[in-house]
Amino acid sequence: MIDERLNVLLVEDTASLAALYQAYLQDEPLSLTVVSNGQEALEHIRRQPPDILLLDLMLPDMPGMDILQWLHREQHDITTIVITAHGSVDVAVEAMRLGAHDFINKPIELERLKVTLHNTMKFRQLNQLIDRYRHDIEKEPFQGFIGASLPMQKVYRLIENAAPSSATVFVTGESGTGKEVCAEALHQLSSCSDGPFIALNCAAIPKELMESELFGHIKGAFTGALQDRDGAVIRANGGTLFMDEICEMDLELQSKLLRFLQSGQIQPVGSSQQIKVDVRIVCATNREPLLEVEQGRFREDLYYRLHVIPIHLPPLRERGADVISIATALVRQASREEGKSFVGLSESTKDRLQAYHWPGNVRQLQNVIRNAVVLHQGEWIEPDMLPAPLDQPLSQQATSELVTDALPAPIVPLAVLERQAIERAISHCQGNVSRAAALLEVSPSTIYRKLQSWDTPHG
Repeated sequence: MIDERLNVLLVEDTASLAALYQAYLQDEPLSLTVVSNGQEALEHIRRQPPDILLLDLMLPDMPGMDILQWLHREQHDITTIVITAHGSVDVAVEAMRLGAHDFINKPIELERLKVTLHNTMKFRQLNQLIDRYRHDIEKEPFQGFIGASLPMQKVYRLIENAAPSSATVFVTGESGTGKEVCAEALHQLSSCSDGPFIALNCAAIPKELMESELFGHIKGAFTGALQDRDGAVIRANGGTLFMDEICEMDLELQSKLLRFLQSGQIQPVGSSQQIKVDVRIVCATNREPLLEVEQGRFREDLYYRLHVIPIHLPPLRERGADVISIATALVRQASREEGKSFVGLSESTKDRLQAYHWPGNVRQLQNVIRNAVVLHQGEWIEPDMLPAPLDQPLSQQATSELVTDALPAPIVPLAVLERQAIERAISHCQGNVSRAAALLEVSPSTIYRKLQSWDTPHG
């Protein structure tokens, strides 16, 4: 059976044949309209284009090929099956060139007619599916993101599905992957998009000021509190509060945050008054939150309260050709802002950017492109315009990361080498254990266990 109801137009000048086709197809889930000449067919197509056209090439008022040529010229999305009593290879080739999908010779075998319709419907469904996927892939930029890779398509779908809800979203990913862009996208697609979007970086605020920054304070609550001040939660009332680097929050304040999430009420520092607020919470971290829980640095109950809808942002090195799409957009943006004439990247520059591992992700790519645009002139960004280490050939980049000391080194225990490698990787990644683990090709949990066994503090 045909999978969905079709609008089919049959152009057949022989009344008896038209009646036979109608009778044979009457049990199929389709709407069949019959016309007897070319002019009626053209009028019907203009008025109500069918899904499928069964077109006899020998018509009393015009050749069926004229209709095919008109459909081809007008670019109608109509799947055409040609019917003719004068089948030949030349006719078939010409019909296919003009966009015909299939070809049936008269006299028509009725079972062949039904099979052809079924196959045509499957063809249409496949094309519609491809069009939908193409639309998704080409849907960029998406709410501030640039890139159409499969990992990012998954992120876009999660954002679209999560945005209408009031559920808390927990965004994870390495530094520079766009966690704040993700939070802003969730806000813009939500029902509270008309409300404020407030971003709070939990790692950038001193521990003793964090409670006031979050919940506000009243005049005289502490030394220097010269007037009442609203915190981030109040300022975000009716909108979205984005709490970046949530795992950096002090444990004592975590318990107060949990109380707010459970009650929907806050108490400013120094006040005895409870204030009801309506805020959508989006939080983010570049750490492994469950490992933070296991290490006792993040409350388990708060984690499960926040970790309702998780969204993980992939690192730039896993996004394939997105690197070039983002870099090209950044070149054009920076060129406009700096009054330069750059329009894009040379092919050799694309190769170099694509091969680099991007430890700093999109943020690092932004800095690389800005540096090249500011310091150089031209139309295309060339490899020698890139800052180090990208100004070196790919082979030299790899060598420079491996070379340490050319002099012979003494033999040291394997455990010592392991510790040196891990500590060097963590230092190279500015304390980002997840990134260090990726460079060493081990899991972050392995590094955390090693650090714990050495009793070495790392952020």
